[in-house]
Amino acid sequence: MENVTMIDKLLLFGLSRQESVIYMCLLKNSELTGYEVAKLTGISRSNVYNGLAALVEHGAAYVKEGASTKYVAVSLNEFCDNYIRYLQGVQVYLMLNEPKRIENTDGYITIEGKRHISDKIHNMLKSTQKRIYFSANANLLEQWKKEIQELISKEIKVVLISDRLPECFREAYVEDKVIFYESLPEEDTENSFCDRQKQVRLIIDSEYVLTGEITGSDSDTCLYSAQKNFVTVIKDAMRNEMELIKIKGKKED
Repeated sequence: MENVTMIDKLLLFGLSRQESVIYMCLLKNSELTGYEVAKLTGISRSNVYNGLAALVEHGAAYVKEGASTKYVAVSLNEFCDNYIRYLQGVQVYLMLNEPKRIENTDGYITIEGKRHISDKIHNMLKSTQKRIYFSANANLLEQWKKEIQELISKEIKVVLISDRLPECFREAYVEDKVIFYESLPEEDTENSFCDRQKQVRLIIDSEYVLTGEITGSDSDTCLYSAQKNFVTVIKDAMRNEMELIKIKGKKED
């Protein structure tokens, strides 16, 4: 039985499920005829030949001519690199020809699923020009270690609120390049936000905000907005929390 996870991942590289099964079969063998592939995979010969032709078109297989036509898989690394390079070229074209937005929305956008939320946070951090206020548990903050460290290197103001200071930011904190507040226990926080270990709040340049919960599930939901009143509400809530931390002496030395 083919590795289901491998098959699922190959779908992301433009192959159909049947083409992925055939490609995996070729990877496991040095060279095969269409008949041999059909025998090994249990796929009908007509579908195998269609799949092999598609793999050659996708750049995932080569044809080896001889007494009988055989097919050889392009190495997985080479195939993936070629596909990514192709998509990067497509990205350049799309960016150059992107239609101009008529007007920006200042409404509320719901972002669902861990991957999509993570992508949004990544892009928000990459677009930061002046400052960030980031409240999340330490494990979540560590997921964006690279992006936050890039902001620190650009001398952009970084304010973190968390249950502990991640080790990867400790040097920057000692050098006063990061402002850190150790979050208050649930009982010390007025209007506490649901489960604080799952909750994330991010404000970028006092203009954009993302807030919600991240559990690692596809059902995770966050709210993103550039609506000024909403940004102000979240910013005031974070500012009040920081003031409470100062008052209770919770700010880390």
